[in-house]
Amino acid sequence: MLGFIIVMLIIGLIAGFLARLLVPGRDEMSIPATIALGIVGSFIGGFIGWAIFGKDLDDGALQPSGIIGSVVGAVIALLVRRAIESRAGGHRGHLV
Repeated sequence: MLGFIIVMLIIGLIAGFLARLLVPGRDEMSIPATIALGIVGSFIGGFIGWAIFGKDLDDGALQPSGIIGSVVGAVIALLVRRAIESRAGGHRGHLV
């Protein structure tokens, strides 16, 4: 269990960092927020993979994905975060 948590933190950091690198613009996020972005992206990527390919049906729709799916999911999460912030009047809150 501890190994899974450590792997999720590392994948989250890498995926969150790559998502922030791939999406143009400035994001003022702390390292924990970047890790959270990557972890959320991992689950989004896992859901997309499950929805498209129907793999791992025993795991269900909410599952972690590999690094590519994590980065894709993190990019989606970052774009959603920006859309929410822009509708909130440009206020930079602490949304992940």
